[in-house]
Amino acid sequence: MKTLNYSITINASKDNVWNTLFTDENYPKWVYVFAEGAYAKTNWQEGSPVDFLTPNGDGMFSKIHQKIPNNLMVFNHLGFIKAGKKVYDEKSKAWENAKESYQLIEKHGKTELQVSMDTTEEYIDFFNETFPKALKIIKELSE
Repeated sequence: MKTLNYSITINASKDNVWNTLFTDENYPKWVYVFAEGAYAKTNWQEGSPVDFLTPNGDGMFSKIHQKIPNNLMVFNHLGFIKAGKKVYDEKSKAWENAKESYQLIEKHGKTELQVSMDTTEEYIDFFNETFPKALKIIKELSE
């Protein structure tokens, strides 16, 4: 696993940025850059399961490891989902306990969004290409 880090400064309050990131209404508006039609199936509460899915039922199953509203959200990835079913093969096991965190720090009326995520070698280029696009959309939606 390798940890990737991304950040962006957004001219909006932490509340606005949080609402853009973690509501059923807004989440699909920025996450589509990773997969068209992507969405999250969860209640967004700490300790709850979360399935990150595409319309065809592929994605990841995870858990909300930590939630401090308007400050921090940490997901613990557990494996892949294929056609709506959890997969427990070697590729899926490589993602066990991978973390993905979103931290919001407000300074002088602006919010710095810091994202940290663990990934396998094969996805580094994909995330380095798509995460900056996602952050730009989050910024536009929040401002």
